[in-house]
Amino acid sequence: MTGFETDALGDYIIKDPDADLDYAVDWSAWLDGDTINAATWTVGAGLTKHDEAVTNSIATVWLKGGNVGQTYWVSCRIVTANTMPRTEDRSFRVIVKQR
Repeated sequence: MTGFETDALGDYIIKDPDADLDYAVDWSAWLDGDTINAATWTVGAGLTKHDEAVTNSIATVWLKGGNVGQTYWVSCRIVTANTMPRTEDRSFRVIVKQR
């Protein structure tokens, strides 16, 4: 994950409440040559997911909104394209701060 910071609770990113940005998870190291067949994003209530995309090894979500001072969990579940598909999840926090 590019642009993310990490603390004891895991990965997070700081977002302005007016920002409408894309956030990506690069799965290439975990995939070990496989590719992503599908990605499903789950976003905490109060944050708006308005688009998503998948390339071979990157799952991307576009997020907007959120309330200043709130933290939202965002999760991505992928299923691989292998003939024996694998399923895995990654989560991160979006911390909303006025910038």
